[in-house]
Amino acid sequence: MTGIRRAPPGRAGRMRLRHSLDVAVRGADLLEQKLRILRAEHRRLLRVAEAAARAWEDLLSEAESWLLRGLLLGGEQALDAAAASIASAEVTIDWTVSMGVRHPAGVTTSVPVRPSTAAAPTNTALVHAEAAYGRAVRAAGEYAAAHAAAELVGAEVVGTRHRVRALRRHWIPSLREALDRADLALEQAEHEDGVRRRWASRAAGGGGSATGR
Repeated sequence: MTGIRRAPPGRAGRMRLRHSLDVAVRGADLLEQKLRILRAEHRRLLRVAEAAARAWEDLLSEAESWLLRGLLLGGEQALDAAAASIASAEVTIDWTVSMGVRHPAGVTTSVPVRPSTAAAPTNTALVHAEAAYGRAVRAAGEYAAAHAAAELVGAEVVGTRHRVRALRRHWIPSLREALDRADLALEQAEHEDGVRRRWASRAAGGGGSATGR
């Protein structure tokens, strides 16, 4: 937050401070509403990410178990032969916006199918391992998207919370103090102006009496 600019003296300055204070209070209220929504969304995304992490770990464990069996049955040569014709998976991220925060909403993972012309794995365990790793890759993509979404929304929660604190603890109190000083100065100026007018009125009245004599 930047410092408060010096307001011009008089009623114009007081009106400017009053307007700035009203804007700051409305802004803080809106940010607090946003913060409540973001916190709820962040909690939801954390639950989604935790569930996705467990699913990915379970599927990865299953795939590694089948891989170990395949290695024991056919050795590394069988694994190399089975992996030679497998292409890389493709991941497409779907994006959304929540309260101004752009984050992943999900992913579409395309795991390539073994070409019909390619030789099949030499043992059944490697066939199961291939399928299990395909499921694990999809789960990994879902976890990565959920984790990234939770991280991005969580960062916005922190940033919004800091902005609310800055408004509530520093900016709004400073504006209120400045407004109080402006009220006091305006009241004092009006009082002094009233005193001057009374003195001027009395002086004018006294002058008229002296002329009459």
